[in-house]
Amino acid sequence: MTNLALNVRVKQKGVALITVMLIVALASVLAMQMTTRLHLQMQRTSNISFNQQAYWYAMGGEAFAKRLLMTSFEKDTEITNLSQDWAVGEMSFPVDFGTITGEITDLQACLNLNALRAEIGSENGSNSGSKSSTTKLPARLALEELITSLNIEGIETFEAESMADALTDWLDPDGSLSSAGGAEDSDYASKQFPYLPANHYLASINELRIVEHFTVPVINALKDYVCVLPSNNLHKININTLDPEKPELLKALFTGVGSVLSVADAKQILMDRDAEGFKDIQTFFALPELSKLTLTDAQKEQFAVDSEYFLLKASASFNDSYFSMYSTLQVDSNNKIQVDSRTVGR
Repeated sequence: MTNLALNVRVKQKGVALITVMLIVALASVLAMQMTTRLHLQMQRTSNISFNQQAYWYAMGGEAFAKRLLMTSFEKDTEITNLSQDWAVGEMSFPVDFGTITGEITDLQACLNLNALRAEIGSENGSNSGSKSSTTKLPARLALEELITSLNIEGIETFEAESMADALTDWLDPDGSLSSAGGAEDSDYASKQFPYLPANHYLASINELRIVEHFTVPVINALKDYVCVLPSNNLHKININTLDPEKPELLKALFTGVGSVLSVADAKQILMDRDAEGFKDIQTFFALPELSKLTLTDAQKEQFAVDSEYFLLKASASFNDSYFSMYSTLQVDSNNKIQVDSRTVGR
């Protein structure tokens, strides 16, 4: 009996030891999980804090850009050119634990794709219910010529016209085709993954990816020449801020005139332009390369020597966090700056 009781007592001690070891192991696992979760929560909180600080740095860059534009136009109220303070290119400023980088570009030194949207009620002219006989808008003619001038493989005049037709239909508020190359509800609804056209202004150049006929090579070729003014079909190109390296755009704006402006002439005009640009539009049209052209009033109205829309590309870093933002800035008649839109992300 004594040996039996002793064996039972030993077995009970072994079970108790195993139980204690299991409890210790379980407590260790729980403690490790709690520590890991606490560490992740602290890291998440730090990331949110760092990202928020990077955001405010970027907003500070936007405020600085607004002040820079206001200062520039206090000196020149009627002229916008590349000698002004806003046009210095990309600038970077060191700040505590990071940097702020910004660049201001003129949104009237590119072709506004939203300009292909005619004013409501004007696109049909006297022929109600049909747009095919309507005179093409100058912006539409310029886009067709620009696409053709960029020498994209497989893209000729017919393809360029089809793209302009499809974009016009995407922008206009009705459901009728602008021309044979256009596309409306039925064309998009019949796709494998159906959708409907916006029938409204473009919000981004990237939206071209879902417009009929536009391909990736075409969009990549166009993106340096075109832009989007949010909810605005303004078509005014500032001849003082056009990039000399992009004479194809200037050539495209003279599409349909009596004689053709060559790319060489367009490049020469932009290269000969001094830093302060043209003082008025008459000086521009008096150039030898342009005086030989027969221009209509509608073609002349495409050009200006001042700008009211600008794009700020701002980015900021704080510790390991990064924030990127695009802001569309508008200068009103009182030299006040307002933000028309902001896009977050690269």
